[in-house]
Amino acid sequence: MHNTMNPYADQGMHHDTAVDKIRDAACHAGHALSRAASAVSQTADNAACAVGSRMESLSEKVRQRGPHEGMLGRATEGVADTLERSGRYIEGGFGQMCEDTINLIRQHPWPALMFGLGVGFLLASVTRRLNGISPRTYSFSFAASFFAFAR
Repeated sequence: MHNTMNPYADQGMHHDTAVDKIRDAACHAGHALSRAASAVSQTADNAACAVGSRMESLSEKVRQRGPHEGMLGRATEGVADTLERSGRYIEGGFGQMCEDTINLIRQHPWPALMFGLGVGFLLASVTRRLNGISPRTYSFSFAASFFAFAR
């Protein structure tokens, strides 16, 4: 039934329906983004696992084909050990690498901040001609985001 006393009475119902539709759309978008991020993460972990496995197989080839005695034998063994350890670390996936990076930044915040400033300045120097951005501004924003990532 239409309310003749208050012409705006029906608008509250329409407003609630619109808000519910927006809320549902945002929820669906959030779920879609979550699935996409999960798929990207899985793909990155699969790629890391493949690279790590190849590094370990390369370490075996280096051990088999390289010299076994003397100074070159020790150098070959060192290279093979490093390849094998690196391969195992990379096989752990990007999640472990990110966690290690965050822990490193938390343990050494000032060097991490200086690293962020340096990388930001280098990126700005390379791209300033294209973007017209001051290197100092870009360096500060990169360092701030790098530092905030560790928190």
